[in-house]
Amino acid sequence: MQMKSNIPWMIIICGCLIAMLSFGGRSSMGFFQLPIIEARGWDRTTFGLAMAIQNLLWGAGQPLFGAISDKYGTWRVLALGGVLYAVGLLMMAFGENVWMLHLGGGILMGLGVAASSFTIIMASFARNVSAEKRMFVFGLGTAAGSAGMAFLSPISVAMIDAFGWQEALVWISAAVMLIPLLGIALRGNAKTNPAAKAEFEQTIGEALKEAFAHKSYLLLTAGFFVCGFQVAFITVHFPPYLADIGIAAKYAGIALFLIGFFNIAGSLGSGYIGQRYSKPAFLTYIYLARSITITAFLLLPQNPISVVIFACVMGILWLSTVPPTNALVAVMFGTRYLGLLGGVVFFSHQVGSFLGVWLGGYLYDLYGTYDPVWWLGVALGLFAAIVHWPIREQPYPRMAN
Repeated sequence: MQMKSNIPWMIIICGCLIAMLSFGGRSSMGFFQLPIIEARGWDRTTFGLAMAIQNLLWGAGQPLFGAISDKYGTWRVLALGGVLYAVGLLMMAFGENVWMLHLGGGILMGLGVAASSFTIIMASFARNVSAEKRMFVFGLGTAAGSAGMAFLSPISVAMIDAFGWQEALVWISAAVMLIPLLGIALRGNAKTNPAAKAEFEQTIGEALKEAFAHKSYLLLTAGFFVCGFQVAFITVHFPPYLADIGIAAKYAGIALFLIGFFNIAGSLGSGYIGQRYSKPAFLTYIYLARSITITAFLLLPQNPISVVIFACVMGILWLSTVPPTNALVAVMFGTRYLGLLGGVVFFSHQVGSFLGVWLGGYLYDLYGTYDPVWWLGVALGLFAAIVHWPIREQPYPRMAN
């Protein structure tokens, strides 16, 4: 069946707004670390574990919610995600016990983000646009998430300063409750959307068996682990890291704003480049550039100027991995189970996020420095560059027939 080439802008706009709220809210959590542990008398390992659980549940929930959205519809999953997300933020705000922090900020927020994140949105995008426009709309969705990070970061800092950290969390909770309303535009599942109607019929089990037998898919999954490790560590631990080296707190807000702002261009550029050139090679260069950037930041003098430069460069590279990674899954296996198979790849990303966030707090409390985790991130970036190079950008043999 031939799809219309027109882009369904209502779906794209609402999906982008959801990405802004979902990714922007969780990206601001690093600013709450020091106020919360000071108010509650906890240490960084305690807060870091909550954020690590959040990242792990975000990843673990992704294949599940992806499969549910593939079968029962995207809107149902987005509505559930918005409610879980909002309740988790409220528990984080008012819970005075560690278990409430871990349940609210960890488990509920993690599942809420999983049900309202990039993989769910991009699967819906992929089903509603032609293959030649897929990377473009993937870039738009990723850029929207970056915009959420860019604008919610300074807003979160301002709200913490003006109202206190608890009320700031309440306002973010209210904002994410818009997700169920916006998600109405993305209703429908794999069988009701044009791109999947002509695709090969198979069960979930058959789709998973096919994917796990495909070398390029396994390499892509392994490489995306590194992306999660690097970005989650920086998101959560960069603000306290700057405080430790004597750089004013305002530069943490500026840095995360710049990362999000420059990744708008990075994500849009990624969509353009990935549509025209080799996606595996492009991913190799992104991970290599990340390792070089982190190394330069650690070895050169660290001051407000170097923080700004680091944030700008990392911003360009930040989520530029997402459009080509999701597009490669669609190239390999089509869109019928893109929510599920993309979710499996993203689970690897979130296992990396869990380790990046948890090790950041644990090793800091153990050694009094974040340096071991920074250098581990450099080494993992080189590993990711190596494993992406042999990936083959072509449909699975069954699809090519």
